Amino acid sequence: MAKTKQLSITVDNKPGAAAEIVRTLGNAKVNILALAAWVEGPSGTVTVILEDARRAKKALDDARIAYTETAVDQVELANKPGALAKTLDQLAAKGVNLNMIYATATKGGKKAVAVYSVATEAAKAATA
Repeated sequence: MAKTKQLSITVDNKPGAAAEIVRTLGNAKVNILALAAWVEGPSGTVTVILEDARRAKKALDDARIAYTETAVDQVELANKPGALAKTLDQLAAKGVNLNMIYATATKGGKKAVAVYSVATEAAKAATA
């Protein structure tokens, strides 16, 4: 399990909102490792994990795009049926309550990646 940072950006629910963010990062030569986005009514959230968070934050700051930074865990697992369930069962057995999770893999790929965050109290309990 690797610790990493996730940046979250609130956007208006309109065409091109996510494109502006990824264009800003791309122009700054920042590689996006993971992206999740969703809308709720008139606004949405774009979350990204980046290869170079420091450079990404500078690019977003320069573009006056506000973001929040959150510590998340990233775990690599086998890309096979039941692997994610096994990982989540292990976390649950330790009393870890997830606040958020997303995962992805490529068809035919050997590895999958899951990203999740937990409540601070649960994270402390899991490591105790």
